[in-house]
Amino acid sequence: MREFLIRLSTVAEIKAFVCVATVQPFEVYVSTRWQTVSAKSFMGMFSLDFSGPLRVEMECSEAEYARFHHQAAAFLAPT
Repeated sequence: MREFLIRLSTVAEIKAFVCVATVQPFEVYVSTRWQTVSAKSFMGMFSLDFSGPLRVEMECSEAEYARFHHQAAAFLAPT
């Protein structure tokens, strides 16, 4: 399992992240402390609490992870 943290605060950011997740050839999940949804689902994503960082989880190769992480760079939570 590979993961990274993101922050989303606007409807436009949520839509953009879903578009990035949707083109991945593997399942992508976004989790809060209380729930996990598919990152490819607009309905699921809009049901999350965006007040804190969100955990993005996926099962993929190192190369796929690197590509997705790069594509999602605009949404990464500061560490």
